[in-house]
Amino acid sequence: MRVLINGFGRIGRSVLRAWLQRPDHWNGLTIVGINDITTPEMCAYLFEFDSIFGPWDGQVSLEGGALVIDGHSLRLTQSADLSALDLSQIDLVMECTGRADARAVAERGLQAGARRVLISGPSAAADITVVLGANEAALTGQAIVSNASCTTNALAPLVKLIHHEWGLVSGSMTTVHCYTGSQPTIDAPAADFSRSRAAALSMVPTTTSAQRLLDQVLPDIAGRIMGSAVRVPVASVSCVDLTVLTTAKPTPEAVNTALQRAGGVIGTTSKPLVSTDLRARPESIVMACPQTRATPQGLLRVFGWYDNEWGFSNRMLDIAQRMGER
Repeated sequence: MRVLINGFGRIGRSVLRAWLQRPDHWNGLTIVGINDITTPEMCAYLFEFDSIFGPWDGQVSLEGGALVIDGHSLRLTQSADLSALDLSQIDLVMECTGRADARAVAERGLQAGARRVLISGPSAAADITVVLGANEAALTGQAIVSNASCTTNALAPLVKLIHHEWGLVSGSMTTVHCYTGSQPTIDAPAADFSRSRAAALSMVPTTTSAQRLLDQVLPDIAGRIMGSAVRVPVASVSCVDLTVLTTAKPTPEAVNTALQRAGGVIGTTSKPLVSTDLRARPESIVMACPQTRATPQGLLRVFGWYDNEWGFSNRMLDIAQRMGER
């Protein structure tokens, strides 16, 4: 499968880094091009020197209109409208601009000749929203697929496991989330008043799309989980703090055993870690087993970390691989 990344921002660059680090892991998936409106020099610079993940441990250069990384040549284009390009040789566009909520934008890759599109975020324009570990079985031949949000990727597999094991009645989730590019570095006007404040100076209570997206990917338990968010002054790694009422009444030990047995996109740790320790973990969520609590009445609290950039970028590659198989 030949892949083009449209939008070389945080997720676009992280997807490329993740693929280059383990190209054999995503068998049959080859990233061949990048489209971004910034200059080739800036693309190369921001890939090579990353404030979160550190400098690339390899060779990065520009050669004849291509970004060359350790011998991998990726064609660079700078079209603001993807439909203006010839993508007839592209099997999948990874739409990473963050601007593909409207169908007219999301389908530009298809208009250019690409066969399918995978959007790196929530999108009303998608034919389906897919989360690995929750509803990937629903992925068939849909042309435009949304990979949901980083928080939904962390939350949905966890909620599905809890519901399967002990029966989920209702619950509340708070994501304590690092700041993102949607927030200002200094106070500046915004539609959401709280998000108008300087991201690195305050904890900012706000909303999350995870509640709505969770209802989409797990419709059998729709409406049972409410969600909220607090943006905090850290640059990477977020967490999910989930409290639910369950039909069965498991002990913390039973819950941790089930979490450890789950595997796949759910990781676990028994160590007293802090957020920076989870940087560049590829799982969708890493459950902190010492944080698990339960009451005899069936109230269960679990806590998990997720690298909202790296874990999500790994899921982009996983879902892209599955799209190539269907």
